[in-house]
Order: sequence, then C-alpha cells, then structure tokens
Amino acid sequence: MTQSRIARTAVTLALLAVTIFTARSAAAADRPVINITAYNIDAELTPSTHTLTATARVTFTALDDLPVVPFEMHGALRVDKVTDDKNTPLNGERGAAAALLITPATPLVKGQSYTWTFHYSGALETDAGGAVEGLKLAYVGDPISYLFYAGRWFPMTGYTTDRFTAEIHVTVPAGYRVIGSGSTGAPHPPGTAPRPSAAPAARSGRPVLRTAAGAEAGTPTAAGGEEEYDFRWDKPGFPGTIIAGKFDAPVSVSGASNIKVYVTDAHKAAAADFAGTALKEFAFFTSTFGIPESIHLNVVELPDDTVPSYWAPEIAAIGGAHIGGKTDFRLLANTIAHQWWGSETSPATLSDTWITNGMARYGELMYLEDAAGSSALQQAVLDVSAGALAYDTIPLSSAGTLAPWSPQFQSMTLEKGAMVYHMLRWEVGDDSFIKILRAVLSQHTDKGIKTSEFQQIAEAQSQQQLTPFFSEWLDGTGAPQFNDKYAVYRLGNNKGFRTIGEIQQDLDLFRMPVDLRIETEGKTENKRVEVVGTDSQYVVDTFGRPRHIEIDPESWILKNTPEMQVKVAILKGQQLAAQGDTTGALAQYQDALKANPQSSLASYRIGELLFNMRNYQASVNAYRDALNGDDDPKWTEVWSHIQIGKIFDVTGQRDRAVNEYRQAVQTNDNTAGAMNEARHYLQVAYRRPAED
Repeated sequence: MTQSRIARTAVTLALLAVTIFTARSAAAADRPVINITAYNIDAELTPSTHTLTATARVTFTALDDLPVVPFEMHGALRVDKVTDDKNTPLNGERGAAAALLITPATPLVKGQSYTWTFHYSGALETDAGGAVEGLKLAYVGDPISYLFYAGRWFPMTGYTTDRFTAEIHVTVPAGYRVIGSGSTGAPHPPGTAPRPSAAPAARSGRPVLRTAAGAEAGTPTAAGGEEEYDFRWDKPGFPGTIIAGKFDAPVSVSGASNIKVYVTDAHKAAAADFAGTALKEFAFFTSTFGIPESIHLNVVELPDDTVPSYWAPEIAAIGGAHIGGKTDFRLLANTIAHQWWGSETSPATLSDTWITNGMARYGELMYLEDAAGSSALQQAVLDVSAGALAYDTIPLSSAGTLAPWSPQFQSMTLEKGAMVYHMLRWEVGDDSFIKILRAVLSQHTDKGIKTSEFQQIAEAQSQQQLTPFFSEWLDGTGAPQFNDKYAVYRLGNNKGFRTIGEIQQDLDLFRMPVDLRIETEGKTENKRVEVVGTDSQYVVDTFGRPRHIEIDPESWILKNTPEMQVKVAILKGQQLAAQGDTTGALAQYQDALKANPQSSLASYRIGELLFNMRNYQASVNAYRDALNGDDDPKWTEVWSHIQIGKIFDVTGQRDRAVNEYRQAVQTNDNTAGAMNEARHYLQVAYRRPAED
C-alpha cells in the first residue's frame, strides 16, 4: 500500500481531481454566441465494441448574427450528418481542441431559435479526443460505461454555465442497468412501448421519479436482446450524464427508497453502509440548505480509471476505490452537496465558480463537523487552507482568466472558495450564514449567480456591510501573518490583571474580526477583536494572570504561518508528483524542509518519491529522517517503518525487513490499514511489481 492512500491526503487529492475536467469550451471565447435550451437524444451503447451511436436534436437561440456556429464535441466521435429544422443538410468541419464548426444554409439571426439534428457515432475506449489529456470522461465498455456531461458526448457549449432541459433515450444490451437524471419509468424493449413523459412535478414544476406499473426504474428486463431506458429533466439544469453497468440490484435503507446505491459485485459488501451514509448526508444537507430539486438520489459506482467522483442531477457517482473506506464519507458528502451547489444554482461565469465549488467543499466540512465535532473541522480547515494558499497569485474574482483544468484554478475555486465561506460564517455568525445560503438557493434556483449578486444577498441577510470582506478575499491575494505584542499589568485591590496588546499583521487593507484566546492561571477567556490595518490594539481584563495568548485559535481566518508554509510546499509537491514532475516535487519538499528541518512529513514525502524512483539508499535516509523528525503527523512513524521494511525486502535483507515490520506493529497505529499491511509482510516478503 503506497502512502498516496493515506486517508486525509487521499481525500484532498481526490477532491482536487473531482473538478479537474472543467471543459475548455467555457474558456474558448469571451462570451457565448448561442444559448442551448433543450436536447432530445437517442443513444445506443455497444460495450463489446466500445461504440456509441447517437442522434441529438439540439434547440438553441442565437445570441448574435452568425455565419458559423461553434460547438464542442468529443474528438473520437464522427459526425455523419447535421440537418436543420427543414431537414436541410448543413456543412461542418472539425476545429482545434475538438471544436465542431457548423455552417448554416443562411446566417443565423440574433434572438431567433433553431433546432438542428446531429447524427454521430464512434468508439469511446481511451482518453483520445477527450476534454483533458490523460483523463477519460466518456467510455463505453464493460463492466461500467460512463458518459459524463463534461465528456462532451453530445454537441454542447457553455459548460456549467449554459443550462438546458433534456430528454434522453438510451438503448443497451439486456442485463445492464442505466442511471440518468429524471428516470421516467422501467426499461422496455426498443420500439415496443411508448416513451413515457415525466410526471407533473411535485414542487415548482420540478421532475419527480415515475415508474411503470409494478416495475422499478433501473431494473433490467430478462436477458437477451436490447433494452431502452428513458430520462427526462424538465427544469433548466445540467443533465446529460449517463452511467450504464452490470450493477447488482440497488440497495436502499429501509424506509428511504428515494436513495439508491448501485454497485458491482466487487463492492456489494459495502453497499448497505454506503446507502446509510448517503441518507445521513442527504438529510443533513436538506436540513441545512432546504429541499433540493429532487428528493431522489442515485449513488453509483464508477471504475477507477476516471475521476474519483462526478455529479449530475439525482446522481452522485463515486469511484470504486472510494467505497467502503473510513474516510470515503467526505468525498461522498462533497459530491452530494453539488445537488444544491452546481445543480440547483450554478455560476454565471467561470469567475463565479468559487460560489458552487467552494460551497460543495465547505458543505463537506460542515458535515464533517456535524459527524465528528469541531476539532475535526479545525484539522480539515488547516488542509484546506494549504490548498487555498498553494496558488494564490491572482484574485479569486479573476479565476476565469485561468485555464479551468489547471491546478491553480482548482485550488482557488475549490479550496480558497471553501475558506471564503468559512470566514464569512465567522464574520456574520451561524444563523445569518445559513440564511445567506438558503437565500442564494431560493433566489437563484435553476439559474446562474454572479459574485456581485452573492454579495448583495449576504449583506441583505446578515444586515452587515461586507464590502471590506469581499474586497479582501475575492479581489485580493495573500493572507495575513499575525504577530502579537502585549504587556500585563496587575490591577489594585485584588481585581486581577489587565493585558494591553497590539495585533500586528502585514496586509494594510485587512479588516476583519479576529478571535483572541487568553489562557490564565484560573480559566481561559476569548475576546473578539476588530483588526483593521496593520496594527490593532486591544485591552483584556482577567482575574488570573495570563500565561499564553493565541490569535485565531480555532482557525477561522485564512492566515500565513511558518507551519502553513510547510503544508503548502508539501501539497504542491504532491500535486507535482501526481503529474509526474519528480524534479519539481522534490524541490517543493526541500523547500518545506528549509522552513522546518524537522518536518517528518516532508522527509517522508521525499522518501516516497525516491522509493518510486528506485533510489533505495537515499529513500532509506529520508525515511530515517522522518522517524527522527517532529512526528507530525503521527502516521509517518508506522509508515516509515513499513517502507523501510519494503526496501530491505527488495534488496534481499529479509531479517532487517522483518525487524522494521515488527516495529511498525508495535506502534499500534492502523492509519490507512498500516497494521494489516505490516502483518502481511511479516508473513510474505514484499516484492515490487514489475511495473508500478
């Protein structure tokens, strides 16, 4: 087991990967030239040949007078024919980055609506032609096929900003279950039954699940032949994700059949617990954010060769490697939160993406706090803070100028976005914070939201003037580095002590309340200090003599500290290592050691990197440094012993390897299954795979 699977790190890196596939089309032009409003798609999947064959009727409105109309479409798909609403064939050509350029018979007229029909097919087996090099977002094959909206398996524009309705009909070989947004009934043989329409919405015209009489949606018919599944999403949103697989019968918690878990045999043992977790998280977010667009949720297994999770209306798809582990509930929570933040409301532009990405991330942390307490939240905030500061070089409000798939864009919208919410909660208080979230969702249901609109809602709900807050965290960069200078005076007549101090920080425009914790000989007291500019004075009277004063002890503020600089360097090193840049990763880890020569984590990461490069002597030295370091985090001890044991095994020193595994067992630290791993290699010598 490699250290990349250590619990907290694995979740953080997985969440960064969740959004890495943001489509290039959104950044391809300064503004959209068409607005797609509706799709009607007939698709046939043939897993045995990895083939998709489809017809898509696309209804859109021209936003300009256009002689040529641009679309985005997966590069592996061949467009055989495009016709207009009069069945006139249209000319087209492929452009750069899988762009599809269609020339109408006559130029389009601004403001007029059109419906064009695309006939296309192709093999979706590898990442070739996909939105992001090296990442599969559309695949047809066994045992699970997935067609993500981000995979551009149908002609599209305005990824995550251009809302649409969709009616999708999917034909698959018998024996597959198909999951999509807005199921309208049980599967049926193609052409043998009328395609049902969605039932009238139960609330605000929103789609609800309807099944054929006596049948459950998602239940395959008898083996042999083909089956058609029908889906319809009537509210403007982001349907268009289809997952088809040889799944077991869906698993639900008794009395909560609205939430179903679809997994293959490989993960059926974890399905019931995962369904229970999904139900708890869905209930928590419903009580926090309000009733979602649909009360139905399908939690679906994904293969491990794509993103670790993906969301769509009524869908939370999770990679099989993240089903059943102790920390997997965090990734699931993040994915479910997108039912509100992404599906119900969406960013108006790429620069507004922090509103949804950040809140999905912070929703995960809010659930963590509810499930595991405030100390778990505080620890998670430190990790999120490192991500927020890793690429903090331009304002968050300018994130749309970045390549959407870049680590910088992801770090800013996901991690810094979450910290903006965390700090806003501290600024306005819990009650006003929840009011803000609910107001955003109710006022922007099924439509996009701009940052300026978010600020207006926040000020209205909190009754506070928040321009300094948003100017600091959305229109600025950097984080304050706090220092505290104070003097303690004894008060007469046995009245205790007075502390007169000054909070200093390095951002001239900073203005925000900061918590001050004063530990005295008698008790601990907290004082909320309004910090304005670089120097802010405070006075605190206590009965006992102050022994220690701490600024922002519960980490409500995104701040720069020597410890945080180490975390940032290590995080950037991990991201570079994941991208295959070992030289850059090593440089980051060495920077972390310069900031803290005793950092066990930095030394461990160096050892891990060198182990993967088969530089065994240098790797052992680094793991020894980790054992002799600050022991932070604690798991570096047990895993350093295990890794050293592996090195001794591959270099033919079995006795020394056994000694290291025994020392690992003696730590009694089972982080990420360390005890199981150590005991296994006590019995069987580690042998490195021919290909890692």
